[in-house]
Amino acid sequence: MPASSKFTHRIYLAFTLMFSLSSFAHAQSCEQPWPAWDTFKLSFITADGRVEDHSTDSTTSEGQSYALFFSLVANDRATFEKLLGWTEKNLAADDLITHLPSWQLGKREDDSIGVLDENSASDSDLWIAYTVGEAGRIWGNRRYVALASLMANRILAAETRQVPELGLVLLPGAAGFTPAPTRVRLNPSYVPMQLMHWFAAHSKDPRWDLLLKSSRQLIVKSSPNGYAPDWIIYDYDKGFLPDSEKSSIGSYNAIRVYLWAGMLSHGDPDSGILLDALKPMAKLVEKRGSPPESINTLTGVTNNDGPSGFSAAMVPLLQAAGLNKAVDEQLARIDALPIAEDSYYGQVLGLFGLGWHNNLYRFDSEGNLAPRWMSTCP
Repeated sequence: MPASSKFTHRIYLAFTLMFSLSSFAHAQSCEQPWPAWDTFKLSFITADGRVEDHSTDSTTSEGQSYALFFSLVANDRATFEKLLGWTEKNLAADDLITHLPSWQLGKREDDSIGVLDENSASDSDLWIAYTVGEAGRIWGNRRYVALASLMANRILAAETRQVPELGLVLLPGAAGFTPAPTRVRLNPSYVPMQLMHWFAAHSKDPRWDLLLKSSRQLIVKSSPNGYAPDWIIYDYDKGFLPDSEKSSIGSYNAIRVYLWAGMLSHGDPDSGILLDALKPMAKLVEKRGSPPESINTLTGVTNNDGPSGFSAAMVPLLQAAGLNKAVDEQLARIDALPIAEDSYYGQVLGLFGLGWHNNLYRFDSEGNLAPRWMSTCP
């Protein structure tokens, strides 16, 4: 993405006031072989950097954020630039500094292509800011670090809310997640603890420490039986409650809770906390031989076998729990039932889970990304 007037002195000033820049890693050019990433690019990413979900004929900020992360893991700078440039131009009114990305773009009623919903999605915003910041650190690009710091500040301003007892929480988006004056709707899969640790470690704003604490509580207390819900209500007086509108089901959203938890660094104190909280799901997968497509988080009643992407998402948690036989069973299941090449979400879960399992990347205790190519490239 070419430099423009938006990346001027004011950016660098804001950067120095808010974000600390840990060591730059001036990596040399080195390709990281990753066939699954190459397949994903061919299947879903257009020449100009748009990630297309063919099942919905739309593009989401989620898809853009995940693809940015994978391109950094692969040391694929050309694709990273295209993805970031397209996201800024088409989802953020050509300015990621002043606009959080709209969450969905697609075909309108008049057949034109444009934004379908201008509301933001905080999980995508976190992943974009995190990945851009890490790209700046790893590739030695101060412009990226500055952009990440300013995006982080906007997330704090637009997508957080102070609630009694729980403290400062991350709302799923800038609007629409307060069903009552004393209630908020939250999503445990929106707060990967790696990312929350990273923002708390790199930012000088104490609000990230508050979000780190509330996110930990959100994941643990919304899963009292060890099964994460897709959505949960937090009532100011009663605490966490089942979401009557969206039900007490854990499924396509919640599968990421187990994925993020399994990939935490062993040196991260939250790794043991979350492993203890979510171990019932790991044991359930071990017992039934596959992750359920959905589970009633209150009763433990399951429904159907999850797709192969769910197996990939569970591998890190099973491995962290020491359930090595169950890991092998899920890998064998994926071999027998390969993730469909045209399944956007399945491929995303596979890139995350199997990429981690194959040691293509790791997170340290502060959430810093360690791609394998950094240690293997000359």
